[in-house]
Amino acid sequence: MKLLVVEDETKVAEVLKRGLTEAGYETDVAYDGQIGLRLAKSGSYDLVLLDINLPLLNGLELCKQLRETDEVTPVLMLTALGMSDDIVAGLEAGADDYLPKPFRFNELYARIKALTRRKKIYADHFTQPESGEQDKFVLADLEIDFDAREVKRSGKAIQLTAKEYALLEYLAKNAGKVRSRLEIAESVWGLNFETGTNFIDVYINYVRNKVDKPFRPKLIHTVTGFGYILKLPEA
Repeated sequence: MKLLVVEDETKVAEVLKRGLTEAGYETDVAYDGQIGLRLAKSGSYDLVLLDINLPLLNGLELCKQLRETDEVTPVLMLTALGMSDDIVAGLEAGADDYLPKPFRFNELYARIKALTRRKKIYADHFTQPESGEQDKFVLADLEIDFDAREVKRSGKAIQLTAKEYALLEYLAKNAGKVRSRLEIAESVWGLNFETGTNFIDVYINYVRNKVDKPFRPKLIHTVTGFGYILKLPEA
C-alpha cells in the first residue's frame, strides 16, 4: 500500500516515514499543505496521514478541498493530545478518524489497517445498489434517492457531506433495526475496533441537525446502551 504523510515538522515526518517504510508501506512525505493537497488529489494513495498545523494550507482546509473531489481515500488526522476542538473540526472537514500525538506505532498500524478497508466497504455498500435492492427509500416525509445520492425532507433538498450521507444511507438500509456504534463504524468507516472516541455520536448529531431537527416527526432515535435506529416514533 502507498501512504501520504503531510507533516511540516521534519523530525516527526522522518520518524513516520521510517516506521511506515519498515512496516512495508510505500510512503511519500509532503512538508506543506499545498504540496500535500496536490499529491493527495493525484488519487494514487491508499491513505493520507494529515497534520493540522501546516504552512501555506492548514490540514483542515486541505481535507475539505480533498473531499470536494475524493470521497473515498481515508484521512487519518494527527492532532495534539486532548485538543477536542481540533478533533471535531477534523471530522467536520471530512477526516475519517484521528490519532492524538504522541502515539505508539502499533496503534498507528492498527488504525491504518482498519481505515484502508474503507475503500472496499465504501464501494461495496455505497456505490452501486445490490441486485434487486430498491433505489429509493421513503419514511414519513424523508426521501432518499440511493442512485442520485439525494436526500429530501418535506420536499426540501438537504445537503449532506459524503460521510453524513453514507451514515444516513446505512441507517435507511437498516431501518427499523437497532445498529450499534461498532456496526456503524464497521459498515460506514471500515473500522473493526472501538476507537475510544465519540466520533459516531458526533456524526449522528450532524445528521440529526440537518435531517431531524428542523422537521417533525423525529426519525433518528437513540437506544440507550445499544445504538441508533431510523424509524417512526412510537404512537
